[in-house]
Amino acid sequence: MQRILLRSGKSPYDVVPVEEALHRDVIATNSGNLIFSDATHKILETPGTEVVSNGIRTDVKAAGRINDQYDAFVVPLANAFRPSFEASLKRMTQLISKLKIPVVVVGVGAQTGLGYDPARLKPIEKSVRAFVSAVLDRSASIGVRGEFTEQYLKDMGFRDVEVIGCPSLFMYGKDLAVRKGVPALTAESRIAINGSHSAVQSQGLDRVIAAAHERYPHLRYIGQNLSDAQQLHWRDLSHPNGRITAMPTHPDHPMYREDKARVYIDPITWIDDLREFDYSFGSRIHGNIAALLAGTPATVLCSDSRTLELCRYFDIPHRRIDQLAKGEVVDPAELYAESDYSALVDGHHERFERFTGFLDRNGLRNTFTHGDGGAAFEKRMRSLSFPPGVRPWIDSDPATLASRFGWLQTRIGALSAENAKLKKQLAQKPAPVVVQAQQPTSVYRRARRAMGRAIQTGR
Repeated sequence: MQRILLRSGKSPYDVVPVEEALHRDVIATNSGNLIFSDATHKILETPGTEVVSNGIRTDVKAAGRINDQYDAFVVPLANAFRPSFEASLKRMTQLISKLKIPVVVVGVGAQTGLGYDPARLKPIEKSVRAFVSAVLDRSASIGVRGEFTEQYLKDMGFRDVEVIGCPSLFMYGKDLAVRKGVPALTAESRIAINGSHSAVQSQGLDRVIAAAHERYPHLRYIGQNLSDAQQLHWRDLSHPNGRITAMPTHPDHPMYREDKARVYIDPITWIDDLREFDYSFGSRIHGNIAALLAGTPATVLCSDSRTLELCRYFDIPHRRIDQLAKGEVVDPAELYAESDYSALVDGHHERFERFTGFLDRNGLRNTFTHGDGGAAFEKRMRSLSFPPGVRPWIDSDPATLASRFGWLQTRIGALSAENAKLKKQLAQKPAPVVVQAQQPTSVYRRARRAMGRAIQTGR
């Protein structure tokens, strides 16, 4: 039995209640991460192969155990070559440098502006070089998302670089069926919109959301950040994103009050819900890939190199958000009318063959060539009951409070028990060692806010 360790927030088969998922941050701050990690898990799960999730946090001390228990370490990544991710990249490099097994990176990308200027990445070049060198010492090549990242690494002198896109779009293998279900969008159309906080705050997406909300009664916003989910479920505004009131996940936004915002913890429910929509658009690449996997037409409003190079590689309909006329408000009906999915669909088989060829060269089998095409994976997933998308806390139904208060009570009890155990241990120490017991402030804060919310709703 071959055992593959996969870097992912959680196994696709793990059914995690919303409160626990947010507490543990199983989405690694962005639920888009789970789309490409779930797809990679499915692709690599073949007869005779076990795929195990290692969690998203890098434990350098686990190198010995990984060498003993696994045959390969597979690392799906997104925009890992960016300054804000440098510390995490360094930790991964430290771990990889201690591994004696193959290490395969699928779909890593560099992030800069839409003009593809790598100057912003110069300060992290040493860290990127060390990471790529460590990976290539343990694999035949490194898989990158698109043209910009390929050139970025080749300019550093690396040659074993392959453009493979992102594993997410290969979740269903060589098959990708996207077609327009209606001739044109109308006021009755079901439209999904998505966007990052930066696009809303500084790139004009706030105006696009506001105009679409006014014109399309069935519009729904789908957020992806952990802070989005915490705002929806707990009304927690403690994160800096809580200051951006133009986000539909903010309690002050009209779409929040109208129950028109969601965040998904599991890709399966996300994709299933999008099957019922006519169209999706916005600046989130995986928010729109989720729609494409559902067969729903989508357009990406590209806001940086990571989204642009992926759209170009896969021929996903897109517009550069910086090329919109100043003050222009994009109507989704216009984007829908101009979108053409023939290149995306017609070129998918060739891109899939390129992706599986990359896996073959790196010693990895895939379910579409060497297994059942993912049938067992899908059957098992359909046998599980995943929580629905996280929705705004606007209900006064006591049932909506039960899970929140139940989880809070359990957490507070567990933390109190841990503190009592720690105090007992401290009491037995003869030396004047000062150790502060854990203060579960975040849990208590959420308890107070939940209680306040319950009072506001008259419950």
